[in-house]
Amino acid sequence: FQPDADRPWAEKMAQFCRTDHTRLECDNVTQADKLYDAVDAKDLPGMADVDSSLLYFCSRVKKRHVVALSGECADEIFGGYPWFHKKEAFEGHCFPWSPDLSLRTGLLKPEVADALNVGEYVNRRYEESLAEVPVLEGEDPREKRRREISFLNINWFMATLLDRKDRMSMASGLEVRVPYADHRIVEYVFNAPWAYKCHNGVTKSLLRDAAEPWLPEDVRLRRKSPYPKTHNPGYEAIVRERLAKVMEDGQQPLHALIDPGAAEKLLAAKSDYGKPWFGQLMAGPQLMAYLLQINYWLKKYRIRIDL
Repeated sequence: FQPDADRPWAEKMAQFCRTDHTRLECDNVTQADKLYDAVDAKDLPGMADVDSSLLYFCSRVKKRHVVALSGECADEIFGGYPWFHKKEAFEGHCFPWSPDLSLRTGLLKPEVADALNVGEYVNRRYEESLAEVPVLEGEDPREKRRREISFLNINWFMATLLDRKDRMSMASGLEVRVPYADHRIVEYVFNAPWAYKCHNGVTKSLLRDAAEPWLPEDVRLRRKSPYPKTHNPGYEAIVRERLAKVMEDGQQPLHALIDPGAAEKLLAAKSDYGKPWFGQLMAGPQLMAYLLQINYWLKKYRIRIDL
């Protein structure tokens, strides 16, 4: 999902706009340590290092600024995500950013998995959400499906990202505005035909065309690249080691949920940066980091699990 590095493009835009930009790098230990700070900011486990890196970024920006603008919601509103286009996601009968629950449910103890019945719950919420989608009489089936995906994105995935941005930024004392989330834009573009949103096969073409007078052509037409996450093997080694210590300590609250054998297989598996289990970014290393966040959250808030 990440076609190339963001840095050259950011530098190009800084030069083009003649703005003062600062390059920030978060080291592996800080990235891992901030997993717990991100839980504090959210009061829940979240998107692992995708959250912790944003928290780090916001804390650094706050040293010089009070208010910032951010581009969340453009993909949900203008149809930029891969699941608007890829056949398997488009035709899947599920939330398209989370098509496969097996990696997560497979980690649960059998009695926990049976009690929670996660698959049934997710399917029910999916069907309930579809029932809320506005229907246009005589609408083409493919247009109808794209309307469904757009509705699901706005009401679920976008809400998750907005909450994430608000929590990580305000925990740093930084106020972040998200202009694409203006309800007037959302309401107007929601009913725009797909031929406008993806003209000549160009994703988010409605937005790209509007930006034509203002951006360099290669920037305007650059393939979508999601929020950056770390691929550094040093970070993965840190979260793997920390999760191993948690699983070695039978007093850690994560043991109430996670099957030891399944956790052992996860820890022994090779690095997997492939197909995400949530969104575009959450792969193998993020799953280990997510489990660390769950354990920290259970311990901090003294959560008791009764099945």
